[in-house]
Amino acid sequence: MSSEPGAPQRTFDVEPAPPAFLFDLDGTLIDSVYQHVVAWRQALASVGIDVAVWRLHRRIGMSGGLFVHALLAETGVRLSGEEIEQLQQSHAQAFAQLHGTVRPLPGARELLAELTERGVAWAIATSGREATARPGLDALGVPPQVPVVTRDRVRRAKPDPDLFLAAAAALGVAPSTTFVVGDSVWDLLAARRAGALGVGVLSGGYGREELERSGAFRVYADPAEMLLHLHEVGVRSGGGPGA
Repeated sequence: MSSEPGAPQRTFDVEPAPPAFLFDLDGTLIDSVYQHVVAWRQALASVGIDVAVWRLHRRIGMSGGLFVHALLAETGVRLSGEEIEQLQQSHAQAFAQLHGTVRPLPGARELLAELTERGVAWAIATSGREATARPGLDALGVPPQVPVVTRDRVRRAKPDPDLFLAAAAALGVAPSTTFVVGDSVWDLLAARRAGALGVGVLSGGYGREELERSGAFRVYADPAEMLLHLHEVGVRSGGGPGA
């Protein structure tokens, strides 16, 4: 029912929850996707499995166990559970030899610093285990108070939503109030299953259309471009939702 002409309009003082961000690590904040591809190829070659590099790249971001099972189904190779575990360890060892080439992506440190400066909560949720994630976390200078959820700490990794659900819980926020930032379709599928909005970056090698079809609300080239467009994902310059 409309109010009478000249009557004061009623206003509502609503204070929405500020956004929180859950970041993938490899390919999203750290330029390490292709190092993982090389490490996986070396590990697979050590057990006599020859897989084209592009097929490996398409699965980076998955849980390591799911990654291996998908490749085995594709190649028809059969491995025991013990052999699969050894294969994952071989990948970790091969990746460790490439740690010196891993660098933060352009704008990654600055993006995280800006969110912190504006009072926006953020966490990291990665399908990598602690051993492979640690060099990237150190390169970013992630403060000890920031929640980091690795594969070791959840039952299932991407494309299951466990990592993002755990990261939201660590921040004390509802998953529906978060943005998940990732570089792969597996990140965005997990984000949708967690009830979060997805933001894609192209720095992991997936195309814009693939990320958008997987549910990305916005797609940026890398963290540096995302930093310039924080207003598009509800981060206000004054640091609060009413700014």
